[in-house]
Amino acid sequence: MLLADIFSPTDLIVVVVVLLLIFGGKRLPGLARSIGSATSEFKKGVDEGTRTESAKPDETTNPE
Repeated sequence: MLLADIFSPTDLIVVVVVLLLIFGGKRLPGLARSIGSATSEFKKGVDEGTRTESAKPDETTNPE
């Protein structure tokens, strides 16, 4: 996995501690939930765009 190659466990612990200090323990779960839903919506949009592009007929093969 790409993130496993970039961040060591120590780096991830430092990031989590900094996030806790900045956002606090009460807001962090809501922030993580918002990021997760935004990521899933982005993936859905990309998949939908890919399906739309593959379903669209190739305009160069049908000259009219």
